[in-house]
Amino acid sequence: MMEDIQRFANVRLGPGTLYGAITRLEQRGWIRPVDSCDRRRPYRITGAGREYLQTELTSLDHVVKTAIRRLKHA
Repeated sequence: MMEDIQRFANVRLGPGTLYGAITRLEQRGWIRPVDSCDRRRPYRITGAGREYLQTELTSLDHVVKTAIRRLKHA
């Protein structure tokens, strides 16, 4: 997960940052662990997590569209 985040966001997270975020997501019921045969611990987004993410993405989409409109007139 850390490598994936580094590739798409060009940010290197420390283990404490990543594990803290995972813990918060799990506590809020937005992700849940999935059984695994190795030491990795995969997670799956929950229905509540999907709803929250959709709400956030809609909000971000509004911000981006507003910024693009304003840049055209700048």
